[in-house]
Amino acid sequence: MNGVLSAFLISFGVIFVAELGDKSQLMALTFATRYRAWPVLIGITIATSVVHLVSVAVGYGLGATIPTGWIALAAALAFLVFGAWTLRGDRLTEEEKQKAGQTARSALVAVTVAFFLAELGDKTMLATITLATQHGWFGVWLGSTLGMVAADALAIVIGRALGKRLPERTIRYGAAVGFFVFGVVLLWEAIAELTGRNPWTVAAESLNHHTGAWIAVGLMLVAIAVIAVGRRWARAGSRRSAPPAGRASWWSRALLGAALLLGVVAPLLVAFDVIEPIAWFSAPGWIVTGAGLALLGLALVLAALLQMGSARRRHGRSLALTSDGLYAKVRNPAFTGMVVAMAGALVMAPTALGVLATVLTVAAVQIQARAVREPGLTEALGEEYASYVSRTGRFLPRVRTPRTPHPERTSSHL
Repeated sequence: MNGVLSAFLISFGVIFVAELGDKSQLMALTFATRYRAWPVLIGITIATSVVHLVSVAVGYGLGATIPTGWIALAAALAFLVFGAWTLRGDRLTEEEKQKAGQTARSALVAVTVAFFLAELGDKTMLATITLATQHGWFGVWLGSTLGMVAADALAIVIGRALGKRLPERTIRYGAAVGFFVFGVVLLWEAIAELTGRNPWTVAAESLNHHTGAWIAVGLMLVAIAVIAVGRRWARAGSRRSAPPAGRASWWSRALLGAALLLGVVAPLLVAFDVIEPIAWFSAPGWIVTGAGLALLGLALVLAALLQMGSARRRHGRSLALTSDGLYAKVRNPAFTGMVVAMAGALVMAPTALGVLATVLTVAAVQIQARAVREPGLTEALGEEYASYVSRTGRFLPRVRTPRTPHPERTSSHL
């Protein structure tokens, strides 16, 4: 009995201290801002119990042979999926009014799987294996499990306290960022485990101008699909005939079409070594930056078009003012996204043709915004649109809202 108690106390203390500030505790805090406390705690307990039971059962020899690299890779992908799921948000239908049990089960499964994958091969598991070689297996298993659950329960208390003071949207975005960060960290660890090399070295060798060019081609094709599908949704079922040649809208379409074509052709020529990219932007960091810009631009385009289509369907007409969401501060967020996405493709595969494609994109959205869209909305919506224009920016949010002239000062100049 004394041996079991000694093993329990030692294991509890070691694992509790090891978990303070560990990624598992941060994971528990993140989950606690998204789900109710008890399914999170139960999921942690189940995952920890199984992992630590495996640890004390297999012993140090077999534990050293566990392929932690592939486990870390699976965990990384799981966390990236959790991040996208959280960012998407929960939408409930009428049939899901009795969802309390279902939500608890979903949270329980998500937390259990996430913690199980994250803890396999973690230092806590290795510490438990080491303790099991020196003390009785039952005391080590019970102490290590409860030590980790206690540390993570502390994080849950903190997470719940934060959840009561922060708005739901902030919690959702914060949780999504947390999941993405954990996914990237685990992916980094997986690369190191699977290759046996420094991940920075692997990334530097993999992200050459050929890789960047192919990524740019793929993202540009996605951009074309997003613009085509998004515009159809934004029109809310209305059909528009092609504008006559020579009109501003015709020039805008022609320039954007040429820009998208060049946006695909330019990186293709780099990928097949027909032309060389600009040497100043050939470092791996530029490729990562360009991919981030392209993804950000695509997200802006898609979100803006979806919001516009939803507003038109909500009002029951094809022409309706969209003034919430992205449109609360910017009148043309989809156009901003197009320019950002094209600039990202240029950074990934920098060529003179890419510069031309970016310039054509800027010209196309300027013509469409200034000569087509805004004059048309002003004519159709009148004062409603004029008021909206006064408090928003064309492509970026206004730094300052223009001051309303004082009646006395205005009258003094009449």
